[in-house]
Amino acid sequence: MRRNILYLLITLCAYLPVIAQKNSVKVPHIKTLQVKANGNWDVPPVIRLNSPDVIEISFDELTHEYHRYTYKITHCNADWTPSDLFDTDYLQGFNDNVIEDCQNSLNTTMLYTHYRFHLPNDEAQLLISGNYMVSIYGEEDDENPVAQACFSVIEPQVGISAQVSSNTDIDTNESHQQVSFTVSYPGMNVTSPQAEFKARIYQNMRIDNCVSDVQPTYLQPGQMQFVHNRKLIFPAGNEYRRFEIFNMHYGYQDVEQIQFFNPYYHATLYPDMPRTNYSYDEDQNGHYFIRYDMAQDNDTEADYLFVHFTLEEFEAPLPNGNFYLNGEFTYGEFTPEYALAYNEQNHRYEGVQLLKQGVYNWLYLFVPDGASIGETAPAAGNFYETENEYLILVYHRPFGGRYDKLVGMNRIKEGVCHN
Repeated sequence: MRRNILYLLITLCAYLPVIAQKNSVKVPHIKTLQVKANGNWDVPPVIRLNSPDVIEISFDELTHEYHRYTYKITHCNADWTPSDLFDTDYLQGFNDNVIEDCQNSLNTTMLYTHYRFHLPNDEAQLLISGNYMVSIYGEEDDENPVAQACFSVIEPQVGISAQVSSNTDIDTNESHQQVSFTVSYPGMNVTSPQAEFKARIYQNMRIDNCVSDVQPTYLQPGQMQFVHNRKLIFPAGNEYRRFEIFNMHYGYQDVEQIQFFNPYYHATLYPDMPRTNYSYDEDQNGHYFIRYDMAQDNDTEADYLFVHFTLEEFEAPLPNGNFYLNGEFTYGEFTPEYALAYNEQNHRYEGVQLLKQGVYNWLYLFVPDGASIGETAPAAGNFYETENEYLILVYHRPFGGRYDKLVGMNRIKEGVCHN
């Protein structure tokens, strides 16, 4: 029965839709897709144009058999639709390259092969800034990718000053946070800033509540101000829940027990309950990183295990929607694989994920039927003290331009200004 859980997850994963603007895994045997800038798991996947910076893309295939994987690079607009460019406009080299760096896992119950490559490299150099999507293909199908990885290249041309305040245009020190920022572009030849610049604002790198259609409140020579804009008000949420599994012998943060049911390990987390107060924790704002405390190489020696989640104290399922796990490891997808099922006997929501050893952050988001934005209130509440991370990206396309350049970035992590 325990073994059937793997086949259940595989069946669900087969129905995942394509999410164009974010990392996405489309087949069940690919796991732990990661995109890192300069080897750092805790920063946005953004590198500087014409610099020594590198993007590392890696994933695991759940087998020890070698399979030939290739990748293709697509330049994208600010909204992650493909830009109207030829390969030679944004790429020097080849655009159909083989992933040659692969290693089998060592002493793991779940056999896997770890694949990895870097960009730029000797075969492919990036010529312009903007958004890039990397499509990964198996040898048996060169039209339907098994995974997609996204990153950005920046050529800094504007300055961005920003702040986050709990004194918002709808409440003060209660349940929301408001982002304000100023974009300065002295020396740039800009005819119509409202038309030429585009801004995207992320809260904890979530894609469901990303703000992308915001217009400046005030215009001055060489400067745009985005203040008192209701589109930049975010529910504050609560700190992410977090668990740590560094080995299979005993649990760390939030792990109740680890058991071996032949042939795989299972970790049961302590039951969670809806939060009614702010709960401080030094979380990683949705990120995760892989770690096995006895490993010399975490990428190939960390094992996989089934992690069991429970959200308790619901006498009946909430109507007109469902709870989903949300974090970097879910790729921002509200799909059956990450949905929780309601257990009528125990009056709780339950879910299982096949995950690699390490530290994980997650939220329980409630998604109303027909909606595309998850709600933090039902499981976490919304508290102004929450230390969220906001990322502001600014793109520029001059009149007559054929693509969106990424010209500015600001990442706010220091906390919230309370007035």
